[in-house]
Amino acid sequence: MSIILWIIIGLVAGWLANLILGSDRGGVFYKLAVGLVGAIVGGFLFEKLNLHVVPDFWGNLITATIGAVVFLLIWRAIRRA
Repeated sequence: MSIILWIIIGLVAGWLANLILGSDRGGVFYKLAVGLVGAIVGGFLFEKLNLHVVPDFWGNLITATIGAVVFLLIWRAIRRA
């Protein structure tokens, strides 16, 4: 997958994660970072839970979004502690 596609998936996943959790914090780079970290977290979680998604745009977007939501929840818990 090209780097451009990873950036697009990261942006959309970060935006969706912020939308799901009810936050409009940060700009484009914040959402990109959240989405890209979410893709890593989601890929790790899906591998450990033995979940398989179709390796296309939509499967990667779902994985990255779920990972971004998990990442933001953990990040918020750490910041509140």
